[in-house]
Formats: sequence, C-alpha cells, structure tokens
Amino acid sequence: MVELILPKMGESVTEARIIRWLKKPGEKVEADEAVLEIATDKVDSEVPAPVAGILAEVRVKEGETVPVGTVLALIKQEGEGDSEASKVSPAAAPEPSVGDGKPSPSGRIPARDGERFYSPLVRTIAQQEGVTLAELATIPGSGMGGRVTKQDILSYVAQRKKPAPPPQVTAPTSSTPPASIQEIIQYLQENFILIPKKKFSHENTDIIEMDRMRKLIAENMVYSKHISPHVTSFVEADVTALVLWRERVKDEFERKYKEKLTFTHIFVEVLAKVLREFPQLNASVEGDRILLKKDIHIGVAVALPDNNLIVPVVRHADRLNLAGIAAVVNDLSKRARAGQLKPDEIGGGTYTLSNVGTFGNVMGTPIILQPQVGILATGAIRKKPAVIETHTGDVIGVRHMMFLSHSYDHRVIDGALGGAFVRRVADLLESWDVSRPV
Repeated sequence: MVELILPKMGESVTEARIIRWLKKPGEKVEADEAVLEIATDKVDSEVPAPVAGILAEVRVKEGETVPVGTVLALIKQEGEGDSEASKVSPAAAPEPSVGDGKPSPSGRIPARDGERFYSPLVRTIAQQEGVTLAELATIPGSGMGGRVTKQDILSYVAQRKKPAPPPQVTAPTSSTPPASIQEIIQYLQENFILIPKKKFSHENTDIIEMDRMRKLIAENMVYSKHISPHVTSFVEADVTALVLWRERVKDEFERKYKEKLTFTHIFVEVLAKVLREFPQLNASVEGDRILLKKDIHIGVAVALPDNNLIVPVVRHADRLNLAGIAAVVNDLSKRARAGQLKPDEIGGGTYTLSNVGTFGNVMGTPIILQPQVGILATGAIRKKPAVIETHTGDVIGVRHMMFLSHSYDHRVIDGALGGAFVRRVADLLESWDVSRPV
C-alpha cells in the first residue's frame, strides 16, 4: 500500500481542510491524477496521487481539518495483495494518549469553549498530548484576542512533563479584544453600543451565505481595521508623459517581450524604487517592535471572477526590470483567476498595491493587509483641464491626471512620512522619461 499524505504547501501552511474527495474507495487512480480538493487559509488546491492504482481506503472525511503530514488515504498498486495497513480503519486507531500512557479523558476538543476559540492545529496537538478541555482553559493565550497558539500549547506540554506542577493562569476576561467578526460586533455592542442589536425582518430579502474566501477576507479586513489606526493621504499626479510613453511603446514592448504592458507594471516598478528610499514603509509591526524588511515583496491585488479578491506577491520586485515585472504580474494574475496559485505565492508580501483604476474608480481608501504597514491605491487616469506652468506664464491645458491614495498604520507611520512617501511616488510618475527605450 502507498500512503497518500497531505503535502507541505508552503512555509507558513501547517494544516488544510478537506473540501471534496474526487475519487471514491475502489476507484482507479492514475499517477499525478487529482484525488481530492483541499483548502488552506491561503488558497484552494488539489492533491494528486503519487502512484497509479486503486484507492483502497479514505482516512479523512470531507470537512475535516488536518495537519501537514497526515495520511489521507491508502492506494493499492496493481498486483499488490492486501496488507495490514489497508485493513486499519480510522475507527480502529488508538486513542490519543497523555504523558503517562493512559487514554485521554478529554475526547474531542470543541472549536469553541465559552468565549475561547481553539484552532484546528491546537485541538489536534491537545488530543495527541492528552490535554483536556479544562487544561486548555488555563493556558494563557499569546495570540490575537487571547487565543492559544501552537507555541503556547507546545510550551504548556513541555512544562507539564516536568515534575513541577503547571502554573495556574486564569482565562482571559471579557475585556480581552475579540478575534472574530461576531466577537468584535459583540464587543462593540457591550462596551461602546455602536451597533444596534435589533434584528431586522428578512421579509422580501435574498440571503446569500458567504463562501470560505469571503469569510477569510471579511475577518482579515475587520482585524486590520481593529488593530491598525488607518490614515489615508491623497495626491493628484499629472501622468501625461507616462501615458504618452506607454501608448508609443506598448506594441513594441509586446513584440519584444511577448507580454502586454499595463500601468500596473509601471506602478510596481516605481513602488519598488520608492520603498528602497523609504524603508520604514517596507515593514511590519510585532508588539512594540518595528521590523524593517530588507527584501521588497510587493503584493498586487487581483479581482477574481467570483468577485472575491486575492493578493499574489511579486518577490524581489526591486531586482526586476519592467519586462520582468510584467511577466511575473501577468502570470500571477492569470493563474489567480484560474485558481492555480500556490500558497507561498500569496504570502510574505511587505507592501501592497491595489489598482482601483481598473474598475473606473477615481480613488479609494484601501485597508492595510496585515502585518504590513501600508498600501497604495492607484485611481483611474482621466483627461482633465489643469494649470501648466511655462516660462511665459501659466496656461490651461488638457492633461492626464490620476489620484494616489496611501493608507498607512498610524502606530508607526506619521502623516509627514506617509505623505512624503506617496508624494515621491507621484513625482516619479510625473517625471517619466518619454524617450525611455523599451
């Protein structure tokens, strides 16, 4: 028998949820054929069969969340007889044991216990180590909203194995900041009364359940607004020279590099240069420490066909020329819309660009993608009358104008720095060399 194992899908991905089995026990599978669909907190993907054979046994049900390395199923190769491994069913597996080897009295750990929420990974570790629900309640959580993290429970397990008894710690009080949308709403209602508690009638109303990605986006956006005091600075830029240059070279660019040239590619190139000049914006916040990132990885927001949003990352954007940026962005965007991105391709960004102008929007107030400290929205480029300074005096002319909206984390970026950053981006766009070669 060959084990079908949940593969490691990136440095930051530790677990995945089983969405759907594409094959049933007894069905034939080919090598590299997709056997099931999984979902991580980043992307959905498929798990292929490592060998050809018969799907002999499925060990994980749809809807379950399991850690990387879990045996998902067994595949029987052609000519292979039954083995002991193929006869072991999930129900026959031994109970998780505690440190003294006795069965755990805790049973399955629920996802929520009162006001505390436990992630699938924490629950898995708890059951494997025999940590009871009562014990979990005593573990101080260092995560958002007092949540117990992987490191918290591993530290507790290591301490529990020592002769000294584990420290008694009280569970977080109701004043601990919430971690989910529902908890934030409840928190605001109880402490600030900002949101009416009245439930309105659903009469003559279509109710649409959020899909998994929409829920993730909602939680991330609410969390970002909850943790980061957002400030947005606006600058209007005259990009006439840039527009004329692109119009002149776009056909030649496509013939030479086999890539379409868009304004997004140009914005990424300029952003990379300015982030090198303003390292404070290429950063993240960890507690009361500011982490300045030496690598510049720019996330580019991409709208999906289902109206959701995903942000693939252009890594080392400052090391790429314009042709390289165009190739990477076009490839990431194409695969994002086809649902073919890998988990690591949407993680690790240090700054984000959102080109709202592609939707005809003049400007926007983008929300920071945590744990970054800034995000730039570029608006639609429109022809407008503007004052043009000449050596003989000011005149009115038709120019290509656009707004840049820079949202930044006011915990670490003040108005002077945030404003200077977006002003510098505008200056580079305005001073574009119309004679620049392709």
